[in-house]
Amino acid sequence: MDFDAKIKEARASMSIPALILAVAAAARLALLGIKPPHFDEGVNGWFVDQMTHTGFYHYDPTNYHGPLHFYVLFLAQTLLGRHIWALRLPLALASLAAVWLTMRFDRFVGRNAALWAAAAMAVSPGCIFYGRYAIHEYWLVLSLMLCAWGLAGLWQSGEKKYLWAMWIGVTGAVLTKETYLIHFTCAALALPCIWVLEKASPPADEEEAAAQQWTARDMALGALMFAGLVLFFYSGTFLDMKGLKGLYTTFAAWAQTGKSGNGHEKVWYYWLKLFGRYEWPTCVGLLAALLSVLPRTPRFIRALAIYGCGTLAVYSIIHYKTPWCVVSLTWPFLLLFGWGVDLAVRKCGMAAGAVMAALLAANLGYAVELNFYRFTDPKEQYVYVQTFDDVNKLMKPLNELVARNPANYQLTGHIMLESYHPLPWLLGDFTNIGYYDDETNPPTMDADFLLVGQTRIDDVEAALKEDYFTDTLTLRDAQDASKLYLNVKKFGSLFPGRKPDFEPLKETPGVKEDIGSPGVPAKPGEK
Repeated sequence: MDFDAKIKEARASMSIPALILAVAAAARLALLGIKPPHFDEGVNGWFVDQMTHTGFYHYDPTNYHGPLHFYVLFLAQTLLGRHIWALRLPLALASLAAVWLTMRFDRFVGRNAALWAAAAMAVSPGCIFYGRYAIHEYWLVLSLMLCAWGLAGLWQSGEKKYLWAMWIGVTGAVLTKETYLIHFTCAALALPCIWVLEKASPPADEEEAAAQQWTARDMALGALMFAGLVLFFYSGTFLDMKGLKGLYTTFAAWAQTGKSGNGHEKVWYYWLKLFGRYEWPTCVGLLAALLSVLPRTPRFIRALAIYGCGTLAVYSIIHYKTPWCVVSLTWPFLLLFGWGVDLAVRKCGMAAGAVMAALLAANLGYAVELNFYRFTDPKEQYVYVQTFDDVNKLMKPLNELVARNPANYQLTGHIMLESYHPLPWLLGDFTNIGYYDDETNPPTMDADFLLVGQTRIDDVEAALKEDYFTDTLTLRDAQDASKLYLNVKKFGSLFPGRKPDFEPLKETPGVKEDIGSPGVPAKPGEK
């Protein structure tokens, strides 16, 4: 083969992977700040703000996930500023890296199968939706995939790079989310299951593990890296050593959460409902997993099928279910989808490939609609505890005043809601904001703006002495509409010609209003 022919062959082999990555990147990075911060994004951003003041992240095993995510967000916010797209960018890149890593499984499932799997992940509505969120989940997905890639490589070739991939994956999973224990346990149990299955149904590859090309020193260095990074991050970079005990106390807390549900209880077949509504290639992969019991099925495919079905079963049993966990469940089934499609094409011809390509195109269309048009629609099951665009009724006029004069960061504001995230992060640059529960009131009720829950409106309005523009503001689904008050003196220039919506009643001579006892503002992170 001449040089020009080799160049053409190389370009052809790179064109499909490049197209897949281009689609994945566009879906994950375009208009990254289009939707308001999610409740959890606001909580995560607020913790990042606290790290700016304290210098470290205090790991609380009863409320939040592992520390790695917060340090990544801290770096992103420090370098890029307090913007929601800056918080989301690292996770979008991690999601894109997962698509790339899927193609690297070609050595274990075949090139065509890996490309089909990567294409399915690139257009998955859930993988895109939660790849555009500043939450923990994609660090776990990427870590688990690295573990699987490393273990498969150690079995097949024994090269040192696979050992390091495994250790990096294990470290990332432990630093990210306590549910790593479920995944590691299911992966370990897959080994005896494969042994039993192969007694009745021999695999396509019966060879033993390859001779290992790493040394005991390499293994020790990997273990040392794992122990060092876990110590470094869980101890708050050695500034909060008591955080280390959370490594084991967390499981008692999370076992109770998983059992009780804490308001996030779902039916056992919840994940199957999500697959059927959004993740059509995953459904095909689930069917392909059933084929793994057939004789001459590759051992790695069987391992994926057993591991994937095992984790799906465990997650189905747990009462506490939040939809973003779907990405931790789908990735093995997407690889199985790729294997199944490749098998179908070889058995049935290109018609099978055309059908699956149409399925991916339809899934991409659904993903675009969800991620760029219906991202706050509560009818979509992936839109969960999502902040509505209503929040801009407050943020837009505030930002306009700040743009005119940065001194307006000194505006006073009272937030009187039972649940108010992501407002503490959104309002983090404003220095005079108070958060009040049902038992406390600000020293003076009047402020530059107020956001008041339904149950407190009458008491608040009885205490106000100034004129306000008002509007209803619903922060998220399943939360009653609150009432927004913008002081006419401060915001009047933004609404020329508009008359006040609220004017205080004239006091009756000799009668003094009683608004209750002043209180200390609640701390946002304690909600």
